[in-house]
Amino acid sequence: MSKTILVVDDSSSFRTVVKLALQKAGYVVVEAVDGEDAKGKLEAHKPNLIVCDVNMPRLDGLSFARFVKAGPFKFTPIIMLTTESQDTKKAEGKAAGVRAWITKPFQPSQLVDAVSRLCM
Repeated sequence: MSKTILVVDDSSSFRTVVKLALQKAGYVVVEAVDGEDAKGKLEAHKPNLIVCDVNMPRLDGLSFARFVKAGPFKFTPIIMLTTESQDTKKAEGKAAGVRAWITKPFQPSQLVDAVSRLCM
């Protein structure tokens, strides 16, 4: 059975790049435009893993990660895929339960490797 990945990013072109890379690797991809949108898709799609940007309107990625880890999806791995590279942001992500941090620009193979490692 295919694993479902929830991709949360406010850039539609960026979501498309991520979606194509993950679909090519055999994953089912569900897209959300920000953390608020993603909250509504958790229950409906029960993703095996979440790939999320940090900077988004309405609900940012770190706040969304804290929301996920406080609820029934607390064991769902989260990968941050973001332009943010500061150690303080990474530490905040780790504290929020983020399992991997990939900085944009990125190689699609790097993302697929991280997803396959975390998506059992």
